[in-house]
Amino acid sequence: MFARISGSLLGRGAETALIEAGGLGYEIILPPCIADKIPSAPGAPVTLEIYSVLSLDSNAGRFTYYGFTNAIEREFFEALLTVASIGPRSAARAFSQPMSTIASAIDRGDYGFLRTLPGIGQQKARDIVAKLQGKVTKFLLIQDAPSRKPSSAIPDFADEALAVLLQLGYRRGEGEEMIRATLEAAPRIDEAEALLAEIYRRKSKEAS
Repeated sequence: MFARISGSLLGRGAETALIEAGGLGYEIILPPCIADKIPSAPGAPVTLEIYSVLSLDSNAGRFTYYGFTNAIEREFFEALLTVASIGPRSAARAFSQPMSTIASAIDRGDYGFLRTLPGIGQQKARDIVAKLQGKVTKFLLIQDAPSRKPSSAIPDFADEALAVLLQLGYRRGEGEEMIRATLEAAPRIDEAEALLAEIYRRKSKEAS
């Protein structure tokens, strides 16, 4: 069991990150508001505070790791787990809004807002307020993820280019990032073959 991981991002899904550290790949579950804070480009350096959960099944055990960008975020997660009706999976899903916003709702007893969080119904909202109201002051100051410009959609012809990149062994996230960067630099490209040629030209230039 460990409390922190530092390594390189191998890939990231909507709820997980795969991080390579010490030659091993670790799958880390990310609450949505935490996923918004970490990079998405493969190879990016990532450091996360870890909350570990051991699940026992007969004689076998399995660790599940939850990741946070700092110890205060992890502490808020742990505080939510002190509510009897909240488990680690439901706590992670519930952090779909910025942590400071959730802390503020708890502090003022806003059941209506809490019920909008995934998996939090009327009773769980009441349980959370009853347990944590008046105890979340420092969590009000958690820094939220910076607002991002909406990413431009990948045009239809780029799907063909992405399929080729996947066949060549590139990861999906890596291929999508190369396509977006290339189209931003050369917006007049309007076909897959030209897009692949420009990606190759850019990679060759970077390597030289």
